[in-house]
Amino acid sequence: MTTLFVNACMRGKDDSRTYALCREYLADKPDVVEVDLTKNELAPFDAEKVAYRVAKQEARDWDDPIFALSRQFAAADEIVVGAPYWDMSFPSALKVYIEHVSVCDIAFHYTEDAQCEGLCKAKSLTYITTCGGFVEGANFGYEYLCGIARMFGIPETRFVAAEGLDIVGIDVDAQMDKAREQMRKLP
Repeated sequence: MTTLFVNACMRGKDDSRTYALCREYLADKPDVVEVDLTKNELAPFDAEKVAYRVAKQEARDWDDPIFALSRQFAAADEIVVGAPYWDMSFPSALKVYIEHVSVCDIAFHYTEDAQCEGLCKAKSLTYITTCGGFVEGANFGYEYLCGIARMFGIPETRFVAAEGLDIVGIDVDAQMDKAREQMRKLP
């Protein structure tokens, strides 16, 4: 079973509390493939890149490198996304990655009656995050990924968060332990 770890922990492996939680969660998973968005240097789609991708889609040239991330995502058995809570969402590198993954006829397609139908193999998408404050139900990054999961046919989304980590006087270890407890309860 392949677990795809989408690492959007932009502070790097040594300084990211989100990354630390992700590593703990992934420790017992036998086959983890990591996409490190801090090193990937993906560019947002512009008119030229969109035209290129559309031409390759129309030619059904699915082996073109422009589809590599989408093929990898669609083939994974489980998706784990690690991203800190930034600006009510997540780092922009994750949105750019989703643009590269969101390919019609790989991650999803439209049925004859114009319904969007997901093509991804994953049974779950687990979103792990850390927050400086308390989000109080306004984690629009997770909500966005829930929508993407539905579009891609991933039936279950799960959320793990360590919150309040930058509040002066808070017990950071206790907050991290709460997130670890959330992870332990996941199937």
